[in-house]
Amino acid sequence: MTLLTESRTSQRAQIAEIDTYHLNPATCRRARLSKDKRFDGLFFTAVKTTGIYCRPICPANAPQEKNVVYYSSAIDAANHGYRPCLRCRPDSAPLSPAWRGTETTFQRALSLINDGALIEGSMVDLANRLGISDRYLRKLFYQFLSTSPKIYAQYQQCLFAKKLLHESDLPISEIAIASGFNSVRRFNDCFKQYMKLTPSQVRKNQYDESNVRRQSNRQFYHLKFTLDYRPPFNWQHSFGFLAKRAITQVESPADELDGKEMVYQRTFEQYDTKGWFQLCPAKHDGQLVLTLAVDNLTNLYPLIQHIRKQFDLDAMSRQIAEHLNGIVTSMDIVPGIRIPGCWSLFESAVRAVLGQQVSVKAAQNLLHELVDHLGKPLFSEVDNHNPVQLTNLSLLFPSPQAVSQSTLSFLRIPDSRKTTLRQLAKWFVKNQINKNSESYITDVSELLKIKGIGPWTLKYIQLRGQMDPDIWLHEDLGIKNAIKSNRLNFNYDDATPWRSYLTMQVWNLL
Repeated sequence: MTLLTESRTSQRAQIAEIDTYHLNPATCRRARLSKDKRFDGLFFTAVKTTGIYCRPICPANAPQEKNVVYYSSAIDAANHGYRPCLRCRPDSAPLSPAWRGTETTFQRALSLINDGALIEGSMVDLANRLGISDRYLRKLFYQFLSTSPKIYAQYQQCLFAKKLLHESDLPISEIAIASGFNSVRRFNDCFKQYMKLTPSQVRKNQYDESNVRRQSNRQFYHLKFTLDYRPPFNWQHSFGFLAKRAITQVESPADELDGKEMVYQRTFEQYDTKGWFQLCPAKHDGQLVLTLAVDNLTNLYPLIQHIRKQFDLDAMSRQIAEHLNGIVTSMDIVPGIRIPGCWSLFESAVRAVLGQQVSVKAAQNLLHELVDHLGKPLFSEVDNHNPVQLTNLSLLFPSPQAVSQSTLSFLRIPDSRKTTLRQLAKWFVKNQINKNSESYITDVSELLKIKGIGPWTLKYIQLRGQMDPDIWLHEDLGIKNAIKSNRLNFNYDDATPWRSYLTMQVWNLL
């Protein structure tokens, strides 16, 4: 009997069957022996003699090939009875698009599950949001992952709990809550079933729990994580893009802060949780350092997934660059450029409307005014235990409710655009199934019915708000100027399904 008894036995034992990325056992062998970070998360190596599965970059001595089996995903390795390595920690590996398939509904289901849909609701609820039956939802998961949606969700929760056990000093009882379990007993049972270890066996260091619990006079829990990605990642581009568009009191990019370079900080409110985070490059390539402060731990798992998505950490940068290089021969493709997302879909929509037919600086000034008048304070009082040097971070981005109820008289824009903003906000208020998460809003094309929202605005929202990888902003004035001034000649349709990255590459020329 395998570890995940509810799952069908996978028929894809070898990575050779992942045709999309042309991986085969010989390629995997070379990748694991060289510990090539470009393959991190694309496949996992299971060792028959130890019963452990590892990432290609595992620092342990490489096992003999005769003792190795390759799997396309962590859960596929677990389905065959292997437990995750404690050294290379598969819980930290970048997500692998290789096993996601091309089915749009399946992609949406994964996104919703990563946002905690099965923590908050049932399989039937999730299927209804997707517009399919729960039976068909299960069929999709067995087709692409050989397991059920529920088992996939629980395994991801356990991997996240494993990460917390390694990287935080939170008590196990609070880790259970943070990883989405309703009780410590349920967490312990599930963790032992899937990881083949107890939480206390994973945690190496002993500590006094009374020292790590949130004190009565503290507002926030403070946590620090490493976020792995698959190189290359041009952090300088992402940082510069966000810094140029940063909103005072909500975002605070710093070229240098506390001995760290290119540090991005911002406030947020989502999933009944508010706080702030700081992100900067780690000393070693392939990692970013995330410092996070939240006022409760209940939704920590979807928050981490949200940050990963905002910074496009799971993008296949090498494959995307190779694809674009074969299409656009009249320009040099800069390695590692990713999509710098907005924190929320609503924020991206507001940025798009205020950015219509004005410069980036002018749009930024309008956003400052909006936040200054309608932004909600982050702090009720200063947190004296804050280990992060927050610079001018004190407000949260305005909610759809706040914008919809305001006259917006403080904004120096035409009345027609104010009306567009209010109608936009009302649409979000009406269409948010879960007031704490916009992930359930999957179709934003209805926004075109609002007067003042055209194709450019919609595409900008899809690009930075939904992180759609296939958006070409040919209506954008900057894109037109860059193409003309650099004499670029290409068919942008050939860049599918990575046209958003082509948009970012052309913008980079400005």
